[in-house]
Amino acid sequence: MVTAGASAQKTDDIVNYINTYRDIAIAEMQRTGVPAAIKLAQGIHETQAGTSDLVRKSNNHFGIKCKNTWTGDKVYHDDDARGECFRSYTEPEQSYRDHSDFLKGSPRYAFLFQLDPTDYKSWATGLRQAGYATNYRYAQILIKLIEDYNLEQYTLIAMGKLPPVNDALVSNNTTTTGNTSSVVIQALNPTVPGQGSPAAAAAESKIAPPVPSYPEGEFSINNAKVVFVKEGTALLTVAEDHHISFARLLDFNDLFDGDVIKYDQLIFLQRKRKTGATEFHTVQPGETLYYICQAEGIRMESLLAYNLLTDKMQPAPGEKLYLQTTAPARPLLAEEKKVIMKEAFVQTAPKPAEATTHIVQTKETLYSISKKYGVSLDQLRSWNKLDTMDVKIGQQLLIHSN
Repeated sequence: MVTAGASAQKTDDIVNYINTYRDIAIAEMQRTGVPAAIKLAQGIHETQAGTSDLVRKSNNHFGIKCKNTWTGDKVYHDDDARGECFRSYTEPEQSYRDHSDFLKGSPRYAFLFQLDPTDYKSWATGLRQAGYATNYRYAQILIKLIEDYNLEQYTLIAMGKLPPVNDALVSNNTTTTGNTSSVVIQALNPTVPGQGSPAAAAAESKIAPPVPSYPEGEFSINNAKVVFVKEGTALLTVAEDHHISFARLLDFNDLFDGDVIKYDQLIFLQRKRKTGATEFHTVQPGETLYYICQAEGIRMESLLAYNLLTDKMQPAPGEKLYLQTTAPARPLLAEEKKVIMKEAFVQTAPKPAEATTHIVQTKETLYSISKKYGVSLDQLRSWNKLDTMDVKIGQQLLIHSN
């Protein structure tokens, strides 16, 4: 495989590459299971973001060499040796498809498809270990591209965990932190179930969770650095002020939006812990799973695993969540509690009076019938919509028990 240096890739070229090929990467993941983030990172690296000599003359985006099985068009290019044979394609889409089939059909890459598709670090490491590239830093290069350019969002889109990509999703607004250039990823609204902001959840539930008084500047929650950020603050500004990459800031806080903070909230400057500082958390009215993760400084995946939950579930207020060990049972969900309360109300509500019918016999009067059943004349007339006291033999009357 071609091993162009990542430093040679200009940010504008990378942004243009992502905008051009993201949809193909998403479609290929849905077809074969190759993570879109990995495919885009490989394409960026192997082609120097679409500018390499090889890709320009062959549309070969993944540096796949001819080998003995290739019967298609070929080009020759200097790589590990002079004049090596590389596959050539008429259109870039053919290269993307062939790359997927190349990985899917090769026994040495089979183990990759047993990995979680969102575990891009294991995928990158596995590609290097299986011999995809000779560069010993190949995995680190892919991981850095994925994190700096938030490529993981395309994997999540392909899996249906994020809404479809909008036009002009990636912009070329960049900030430099040390030697790392971070791209602003825009136009994705973080609407992942269970991961909305606490204020957004409060607006929906009409009940706001209590907001503690946090100190100014950096402080720690559960041994992880955090700041309390006010509504309207740009996330990019937070990243710059604290000298961390924008992509990492989003990752640390389970966010997918590159815009401003829409509600006052905690923003972590380090990855949250796998366990909580305390053993339990009691859910308060208005609290979402996201709010609890931020307040307790615990990772979302850990909170979900400990409590046998998915990110689409919302525990009911008053339920106890486990923060250090696995719960013996899943907590009661908000929707389940509503059903239980409704059923309890129905069971305790006064039951309507049972009704029976009476057939008027010879010599019976409305008065004698009322005495027989212990009801008033007015009740009998009301139940049967009678305007007079007259009844006829064989007439059917409705009688309600008192």
